[in-house]
Amino acid sequence: MYKIELSSDEVPKKWYNINADLPAEIPSPKNSKGKKQVESLPKIFSKGVLEQEFSTERYISIPKEVRDLFMRMGRPSPLFRAKSLEEKLNTPAKIYYKREDSSPTGSHKLNSAIPQAYYAKKDGIERLTTETGAGQWGTALSLACSQVDMDCTVYMVKVSFDQKPFRKTIMGIYGGKVFASPSKHTEYGRKVSAENPDHPGSLGIAISEAIEDALVNDEVYYSIGSALNHVMLHQTIIGQEVKKQLEIAEEEPDVMIGCVGGGSNFAGFTFPFIKDKLDGNSDCEFIGVEPSSCPTLTQGTYDFDFGDSSGLTPLIKMFSLGHDFIAPSVHAGGLRYHGMSPQVSLLKDQGYIEAKTASQDEIFKAGTLFAKAEGVVPAPESSHAIKVAIDEAKKCKETGEEKTIVFNLSGHGLLDLVGYDKYLSGSLPVDSK
Repeated sequence: MYKIELSSDEVPKKWYNINADLPAEIPSPKNSKGKKQVESLPKIFSKGVLEQEFSTERYISIPKEVRDLFMRMGRPSPLFRAKSLEEKLNTPAKIYYKREDSSPTGSHKLNSAIPQAYYAKKDGIERLTTETGAGQWGTALSLACSQVDMDCTVYMVKVSFDQKPFRKTIMGIYGGKVFASPSKHTEYGRKVSAENPDHPGSLGIAISEAIEDALVNDEVYYSIGSALNHVMLHQTIIGQEVKKQLEIAEEEPDVMIGCVGGGSNFAGFTFPFIKDKLDGNSDCEFIGVEPSSCPTLTQGTYDFDFGDSSGLTPLIKMFSLGHDFIAPSVHAGGLRYHGMSPQVSLLKDQGYIEAKTASQDEIFKAGTLFAKAEGVVPAPESSHAIKVAIDEAKKCKETGEEKTIVFNLSGHGLLDLVGYDKYLSGSLPVDSK
């Protein structure tokens, strides 16, 4: 069985909220000295997502309108057996991958963009602002806003704005208005640009600009693409679908792997399975893979920090490299974030998740091998997961173990061909660490 599909009516009816099952309580966000960031949250976010952010209810019903949009946008997504890759690696392991790249925007990001746009529209909001790194989130939110008749403003990290010009085009087709961040459209963007006109930008800066935009405009909310609890919640439709698909294949996973930047695709993919481990019913390993140039989980500090660069967000307990950290300009723009989901961070701190790093040359090598074997060109972000999946399969070749390895193909790389071209020509820069 090489392709496992579910029917449209098998789109999950509820999101899984891991807050109900975590081995310890996540510390609440808090204000920094003399500030009231927590009190500003209702001005920034819709009522619906704020309720979900702090909920401890195990399952939260997905509104019918949201489920309908999921189905119209192609859910459920297929699960594939990577048989050709297995043969190339000559491994006894079985490798499966969830194809979130099959969405109209080419990634998993629509899974949260749709409900966030839906809840904002319910509040009577006219426009959403957001940040984007590689452009996948900005693309998804632009499309989601078009589906509910809202405007969308995207602050795109400047280096990705320059590296990936066609991402801007797609966002424009969907109605999104895109600015390179740091921009001239916010006070903070102007401040950063004045200090360094050649600043490459960061997700932290782009978040600051998008939040500032929402704070100074009454008919505007901010929408985030990763890191926060409600985004992890929305993405759990991925893992719930995988559970059904593996049951059809009569498989149980031994290793589950996803790339991690802010944590959304990894969390959505693994949290329904981590519940089994928390309940004592699974020995599965969960591996999050991040860039060696932005090693948040592997080298960051687990403490309170701001989610943005200017301190507009509350202080959040998470693994962080520091809110002023500027990641090197690697092509995996979606993973260049200084912080990590509080839920993913807690599970890593408690030992339920393992974190690994991969360098830029390693991930393009893995992505190219995967494309030759399976025909799918993966995003550089997703290739972090592929690299470690290949490593795990090679270990099985050495030991003879017949493990079942499952990874999330969170996005395609058809708009990342500049990076692939540099890799193929030998001109890809070596990571700065």
